[in-house]
Amino acid sequence: MCGIVGLFLKNDEMRPKLGDMLTDMLITMTDRGPDSAGIAIYGDEDDGRVKITIQSDTPDEAFAGLEAEVAQAAGAPVEVKVLDTHAVLTLPGEAETAVIDALIDKGLRIMGVGASMEIFKEVGLPQDVAARFDLRNMGGSHGIGHTRMATESAVTTMGAHPFSTAPDQCLVHNGSLSNHNQMRRKLARKGVMTQSENDTEVGAAYISSRIAEGATLGEALEGTIKDLDGFFTFVTGTKNGFGVVRDPIACKPAVMAETDDYVAFASEYRALVDLPNIEAAKVWEPEPATVYFWER
Repeated sequence: MCGIVGLFLKNDEMRPKLGDMLTDMLITMTDRGPDSAGIAIYGDEDDGRVKITIQSDTPDEAFAGLEAEVAQAAGAPVEVKVLDTHAVLTLPGEAETAVIDALIDKGLRIMGVGASMEIFKEVGLPQDVAARFDLRNMGGSHGIGHTRMATESAVTTMGAHPFSTAPDQCLVHNGSLSNHNQMRRKLARKGVMTQSENDTEVGAAYISSRIAEGATLGEALEGTIKDLDGFFTFVTGTKNGFGVVRDPIACKPAVMAETDDYVAFASEYRALVDLPNIEAAKVWEPEPATVYFWER
C-alpha cells in the first residue's frame, strides 16, 4: 500500500504554489506510506542547460568543493544548489556526460536528469521529507509525488519513488509487478539498465525505452497494460505533462479531479480536498486499462 499524488497546472499564475499544494497532498497520504517519500518538480528551463539531481548519505563531506570539481569536469561554470542530502547541478547540456561520469566516480547517486525536472526523495515520514527539502517553496508547472510502504524491496533512498530512467521522465507506482525480473532482463538486452531491486524502476525503464524507440507517451502507457503483469497504478511525469494508467483489474484506489486551472491525481479523494475550487471540479475514478495524459 502506497500513496500517489500528482498535479498539472493549466493556469501559470498558480506555478509559485505548486510545491505548497503538492506538499499538503503528500502529507495527507502518510498513512498509505510512512517509510519514505519523494517528489518530482518540473520547473523553469534554462535554454541549453541541464539539471542533474544527486544524493549522498554524507552530504557535508561529499558536497564540499563540489562546485569547483564539477566545473572542471564541465569545462564551464556550474551552479550548485544544495538541499539537505541532495544537490541540483545546473550546467551546459553538452557537458552532461562528462559531469555524470565524474559524479559517479565520486560515489554520488544520480536521482534524475533533465531540462526542467528535479527529484527529491528520502527515507522518513512525508512531512519530514518535505521539510528537509523545503518543498513548499518550490514552484513549477507540474509535479508528482509518492509515499511508500515498502513491500518488495528494502526501505532505502534508492528504493523510494519517483524513479527516473530518462531525461525529464519519472514514474511513481502503487501496486506490484509480477514479471518485473523478466522485464528487467529484456530491458538489459536492449542496453537499458536499472539500479535498484524495486519493480517500479522497471516500469519507469519500460516506459522510457518505449518512448526512446519512437512511441508517444500515450502509446508507452498503453504498452504497460499488455507487457507488464500484476496490479498497478502508474503516474508518470514528462517535461510536457503527466499521464495515468491503471491495470485491467484496477484494484488500487485512484481518483482524479479537473478544473480550468489544474488536473490533480491522488490515491484517495481526501488528498484533493484542500485544492482551490475543488468543489467545482469534475471528479472521477480513472477507468481500468485506460490511458489518461495531459501535455502542454
